[in-house]
Amino acid sequence: MGTKNKERLAAFYSRFNWDDRVVILINADPDAIASAVAVKRLLWRRVSQVTLAAINTIKRPDNLALVRYMKVDIKSCSQSFLEEFNRFVLVDSQPHHSEFFEKLRFDAIIDHHPDGGRRDGYTDIRVEYGATASMMTEYLRAARIKPSSRLATGLLYAIKTDTNNFERKTEMEDVRAFQYLYRLCNVHMLQKMEQAELKASFLKYFQRALDRRKIKRGRIFAHVGNVSTPDVLVLIADFFMKVDQVSWSIVSGMFGKKLVVIFRNDGVKKNAGRLAQRSFGNFGSAGGHRDMARAEMGLSDSGIEAMSADDEKIQRWVIRQIEKRGE
Repeated sequence: MGTKNKERLAAFYSRFNWDDRVVILINADPDAIASAVAVKRLLWRRVSQVTLAAINTIKRPDNLALVRYMKVDIKSCSQSFLEEFNRFVLVDSQPHHSEFFEKLRFDAIIDHHPDGGRRDGYTDIRVEYGATASMMTEYLRAARIKPSSRLATGLLYAIKTDTNNFERKTEMEDVRAFQYLYRLCNVHMLQKMEQAELKASFLKYFQRALDRRKIKRGRIFAHVGNVSTPDVLVLIADFFMKVDQVSWSIVSGMFGKKLVVIFRNDGVKKNAGRLAQRSFGNFGSAGGHRDMARAEMGLSDSGIEAMSADDEKIQRWVIRQIEKRGE
C-alpha cells in the first residue's frame, strides 16, 4: 500500500497506548458495523480493551444478519456506560450527526460523509469515497493484516450497500477494496446477508405508504405515521425509487417524539442532502449525500406537535416544506 496510507495508520496508532480502554461508537448500519469491527481488529493486542457500542437499536433484518454472521458483540450506548472507557473512536459518522456524539470528544474519527468541520484528535474524512469500509480496508492492508473471512465479507457487503452496487458515485479506491475483499469473502454468507431485508411485521408500513402515496412531478411522497423503527422508512423510500418515472422518493414517519424524513433520488442533477438541509435544517438535524439524505426533528422544535396525531396534516406539512425550498 502507498506511503499515505501508512502515514494515516501511524497517526491513528499514535493516539493509543497499551493500557487504554477503547469504545468504538457507531450509528449502526452495515458500513458502520463492518468498519467498527475493522477498527477493533487494528487495535487488537495494542490496547487493553476494545468495545463496540451503538446509539441506535439494531432492528433491520439485514443489519441483524450482518451482526449474526460476523459474530459481533455490540453494546447499547449510554452516558453511564461510557464512564468505563478512556478512549473514544467514532466510525462512519461525525459529531454533528447526533446530539449524543456532539457531547463527546473523540480520539479518532474515520468517515466518508460530508465534512462537518470538527476535528477531534486524529480525523480522517474522505467524502469522495463511497464507503468507510473502503477506507478501513486500506488501513488493514497498510497494517499488513489479512482480514478474516467474516470481516472481509462484512466489509464487502458494506461497500455494496453504501455504493448501491456501485450505482452511486464511487472512487477507484472503492473498486480496489471490493476486488481485494472479494478474494477473501464467504460468498454464501454474503448472499444470506443480502437476502435478509424484510420482516413480515414491516409489511403493514408498506401498505400504509402505498395507500397514502402522492406523486407530484416525479416526486413520490408518503407519510407512514408511527413506526417501530426508522429503518423501515429507508426500505420504503428505496422501494419507491423502483417505480417508473419517479426521480425522488420522500418518506416520513414518527418514531418516538421525532419526525423522521428519508430522501432518495436518481442522482441526476439533484442534491438530497442540500434539500434536506434547506427544508428541515432549522428544525433539527438534516443532511446527507447527493442521492440520499435524512432529517430528524423533535415535534416541539418543528412546531407540528399539535398536529402529530393527524397523519394527513403531517404529510401536507412535509410536502409544503420541501416544495417551497425547491430542488
